[in-house]
Amino acid sequence: MPTDESNAVSRSAYVPAPGALLLCRADPGSVAPLAPLLRERMLLTGAGEWSVLVPEGRPWLRGGEPVDRVLTGWATALAVGSGWPVLALWWDADRAGYTLVSGFRRPVGYVWLADGTPAGESEAMRTFAARLGLDPVLDARSLDRLTVPDPGVDAHARLRGLIAVLTRVGVQLREGLAPGRSADHLREAVATGADVKYVDGVGDGEAEGGTPRAHRLALAEVAVGAPVAAWGVRRRSVGWAVVGAVLMVHGVLELSYETVFPRD
Repeated sequence: MPTDESNAVSRSAYVPAPGALLLCRADPGSVAPLAPLLRERMLLTGAGEWSVLVPEGRPWLRGGEPVDRVLTGWATALAVGSGWPVLALWWDADRAGYTLVSGFRRPVGYVWLADGTPAGESEAMRTFAARLGLDPVLDARSLDRLTVPDPGVDAHARLRGLIAVLTRVGVQLREGLAPGRSADHLREAVATGADVKYVDGVGDGEAEGGTPRAHRLALAEVAVGAPVAAWGVRRRSVGWAVVGAVLMVHGVLELSYETVFPRD
């Protein structure tokens, strides 16, 4: 007869692993120079008129950081350094949701409990639709249905419904990039694609001082850091001002390294 301990082990084996996707409203060539600033190994590929970044998931699998917090930070870093919106889709054993970041505007997001119970504000969905240019009637109606309780629809199905609406603005995810799958499964789904790019985080592999790649990353850090710092000062946000300053200082130091120790 199974013991309580064995039952607990059996149940834990079916707990969904955390996973996440970063959707950028830009082509992969535009995303590639900024993606290394996230300091995470990722796969980058096209997603229709968008691009998708598939992370390894080390921050939440090894570091214990909640997946939603990590993804919101990544989406913010990419959005403030570019002119395109970034949409983070994430899920873990207890919840699933999204965060949309566009420039320096306040991020907007929505959360569902694992069983699909809505745990967000309907106003967030309307803001989401407006920022992406979705149809204010037809698409907004589809999004509103995702905020209505439905015992037969879990959190992963809610995200699939969201992705279906996003096809109206050009999102086309390849087969296998499905909510509920683990980070490993998501990476396997895109690893064999002909157009996939491997992105290393700053400090990994090729990102050593004095390489062409380090030069590009340093320029990107300065380009991202300057507007972030300026925005932080204007809004009297010490946190954002410090983030921008750190990025700029790191980028300037890398560029200075190349000046003092030029490549052959």
